[in-house]
Amino acid sequence: MAKKILIIDDDPVITKYLATLFEDNGYEAITARDGAEGFDLVKKQKPDLITLDLQLPDEWGPRFYRKLSKSEFKDTPIIVVSGMAGQHAVRKAVAYVSKPFDPDKLLGIVRKTIGE
Repeated sequence: MAKKILIIDDDPVITKYLATLFEDNGYEAITARDGAEGFDLVKKQKPDLITLDLQLPDEWGPRFYRKLSKSEFKDTPIIVVSGMAGQHAVRKAVAYVSKPFDPDKLLGIVRKTIGE
């Protein structure tokens, strides 16, 4: 069974690109446009990893992270993928990848974190 990655980003171009990148490399990708939808999907889909943008329309990425860290899903690894500075905002993120990003670098982080 393919490992599942939840992509939380409000930019449809980014979410489609990341979903295609992950799926082309053997992962299952699910997407959310905002933190509320993302948290619902975490509960329903139980992803192996989450990519999280910091700037979301309804709820900032750090707020989503705090909510997640107080839930049963607190050990789900997170990679911040954002154009906004603020690595400190999600202290326990596995990695912080700035937009625009190198897809090979991001895939390397994913593979190191959850395998193939």
